[in-house]
Amino acid sequence: MPRKARIDAPGALHHIIIRGIERKKIFQDDIDRENFLSRLEDIFIDTNTYCFAWALIPNHVHLLLRTGFVPLATVMRRLLTGYAISYNRRHRRHGQLFQNRYKSILCQEDLYLLELVRYIHLNPLRANIVSGLRHLDDYPYSGHNIILGKNKNDWQNVDYVLRFFAYKASAARQLYRAFVEKGIPEGRKPNLVGGGLIRSSGGWSTVKALRKSQVRLKGDERILGDSDFVEKILKDSQEKIDRRYSPEAVGYDFNRIVQRVAELLGMRPEEVLALGKHPQRVKARSLLCYWATRELGMTMTELARKLGLSQPTVSISARRGEKIAIDSGFKSLIEHFPHLSQKIIW
Repeated sequence: MPRKARIDAPGALHHIIIRGIERKKIFQDDIDRENFLSRLEDIFIDTNTYCFAWALIPNHVHLLLRTGFVPLATVMRRLLTGYAISYNRRHRRHGQLFQNRYKSILCQEDLYLLELVRYIHLNPLRANIVSGLRHLDDYPYSGHNIILGKNKNDWQNVDYVLRFFAYKASAARQLYRAFVEKGIPEGRKPNLVGGGLIRSSGGWSTVKALRKSQVRLKGDERILGDSDFVEKILKDSQEKIDRRYSPEAVGYDFNRIVQRVAELLGMRPEEVLALGKHPQRVKARSLLCYWATRELGMTMTELARKLGLSQPTVSISARRGEKIAIDSGFKSLIEHFPHLSQKIIW
């Protein structure tokens, strides 16, 4: 049976699990771990990807991410390809380092974010890498010690997690630590990484009870959430599948997007690329940034270099462009320029 395509959308929360091939080690020492973290920092900042939790285990990695405008597949390809090449060169080996596909579970944030933060940060304890919570507090290769304020980095969104507990940082950290400690006796929680309907409903006992009550539920192995959430995600995903296109596959590149934005707004292409705060130029630049990041998978750094802007400005422009596109009724290139579909190879 063919594997289902991963599901992604801007702002989606994903639990990512990366495993070594045949469950072999992907980190031999702290040099490898620091190399991996350095790549995380560069890529997450560059692609405006938020990270809420992470843990490095000798043979696998857990990440809890919210994607920006750069698709998850692009983010992960950059991370895994770059690290694998570096690892193989350093250890004088050849061949695959990771299992063929990393696991990606799209999660319902309001129900599962904190549960996943705790689950991921307790991984080193469950794997017997640390001996207890005190040791975990100081373990440098998970996001737990970052949330506690013992270390810091520029790519983990600590404040967002702490605000669930209290507005004052010191109080929030105490409550967060107590929350993590409470999860230790619970052990492994297959419902957070397991399969489909069972996971989305909270376990077999819940599923059986609902079936006896003749309650119909929607489930999918790629999604962690309640039935309504799963159904909505699948509906949104199907709409994208039905379009079946790739701008790059039909000859779209950065310059053609510039041209289309210019046609759409009644401008010359050079005006779209010109700097300035004229409302029409700002609108054009915003649409360009949105479509270039979302449709072509260009990074903020690439766009900043092409447009002569700072990376934060490009990020703000892309978010503004999304609103403009939605308000104007054209969410994607293919929807606004349907003649492209004639070139698609099925």
